[in-house]
Amino acid sequence: MKLLEERIVKDGVVKDGNVLKVDSFLNHQMDIELFNEMGKEWKRLYAEDKITKILTIEASGIGMAVIAAQYFDVPVVFAKKTQTLNLDGELYSTKVESFTHGRVYDVVVSKKFIHKEDNVLIIDDFLANGNALIGLIDIVEQAGAKVAGIGIGIEKKYQGGGDMIRNKGYRVESLAMIEKMGHDGIVFC
Repeated sequence: MKLLEERIVKDGVVKDGNVLKVDSFLNHQMDIELFNEMGKEWKRLYAEDKITKILTIEASGIGMAVIAAQYFDVPVVFAKKTQTLNLDGELYSTKVESFTHGRVYDVVVSKKFIHKEDNVLIIDDFLANGNALIGLIDIVEQAGAKVAGIGIGIEKKYQGGGDMIRNKGYRVESLAMIEKMGHDGIVFC
């Protein structure tokens, strides 16, 4: 998606440790017009898939998932990284290692919100090594539901997570795919 790539070049900052900082428009301050265009694109890509739920993980994926959901006219469920007092009943649970934070989270979703008849579109802001997606796929499979596809804002192709997920048979549609990046610039696929 050219619009997203242009925004990454204009406002993204490459940090040490292979981190792309896009907090001015994607995952801290959110550009709703950009999210709107991203949601339209995911709807175009998955228009024939009869999506019944969108699943994401807290916190950075929530904004774009909510905007995308308006085009599918479906609810958004987000996996929580901490179990709170207001989470009651039975839960789907998995472990997710965060590339950015360098730690493992126990991620949970209430069994009330994903069912075996659901056709789930997973949406997340970044795809690096694929650990978050493996966890979200695990939750969908625990429910007996179907992963209809995966929508990613920015994929760091060189980290291999996207290829790993695709090789498992899942359809991944990334709106911006980075071939390589460094302090000298970003190269898109």
